Amino acid sequence: MSEAILGIIGGSGLYDLPGLSDTRWVDVDTPWGAPSDQIFTGRLGDARLAFLPRHGRGHRIPPSDVNYRANIAALKHLGVTDVLSISAVGGLRADLPPGTFVVVDQFIDRTHGRSSSFFGRGLVAHVSMAHPVCSRLGDHVAAALAGTPVPHLRGGTYVCIEGPQFSTLAESQLYRSANASVIGMTNLPEAKLAREAELCYASIAMVTDFDCWHPGHDAVTVDAVIRVLLANAASARALVASLASRITGDAQASACACRQALGAALITAPEARDPAMVERLRFVAGRVLG
Repeated sequence: MSEAILGIIGGSGLYDLPGLSDTRWVDVDTPWGAPSDQIFTGRLGDARLAFLPRHGRGHRIPPSDVNYRANIAALKHLGVTDVLSISAVGGLRADLPPGTFVVVDQFIDRTHGRSSSFFGRGLVAHVSMAHPVCSRLGDHVAAALAGTPVPHLRGGTYVCIEGPQFSTLAESQLYRSANASVIGMTNLPEAKLAREAELCYASIAMVTDFDCWHPGHDAVTVDAVIRVLLANAASARALVASLASRITGDAQASACACRQALGAALITAPEARDPAMVERLRFVAGRVLG
């Protein structure tokens, strides 16, 4: 069984973990360009970790301009097997107040114009997204949260909007009527690309506000979001540390269906495949392309 490596996509401060050793910043270039930033790698006990600031250090990149393909490809290239996405969201339910962590299990895609696949003309693939996150990894995340005082929910639907503006009141009410739990701007196409790269993917949505539907939150402000994010930072780091040890000892990981997602996904006949496209895709799909 190959060594499990946990990749964490989130804010800049997540890699400030006590006990993290053998640390360095790594440059990775991919066929889809450079990721959002260098990747910070290290060890926590027996666990190997790789941290990627989604928006770059200092939060320089807006949600629509994040190079999601390069981010996922870079983690795959470094040997990452499991990806934990940590992001700030608005809560769309009264029982999910600021400070709550939601272990997301479904998505509604309201983005537009983002490159959502590694595949395309010359080599077409269709992966299943019926269950867009890894249930095995989600179980580990939920178990790690159970050992903390953080209020949390296992299961919930994340509406991903284009941004960078927050929602209108009408939009917020519409998403609530669809039984969505949280709203954010970054988990798609991230989750789709992780599936294509055969990475196990789980998402922690940290509720920072009630979005504008709530009578007490008629306008979401950046200051309010940041205050809650800073309060959640220590809890997020503790979660990462606990999760790293859990996946390192998971003997069932190699049999996870996420790691076989491309097995029946390639539809273009071998003789019709564009050789240049095939060569490019070896970066993330080498298991099925040889």
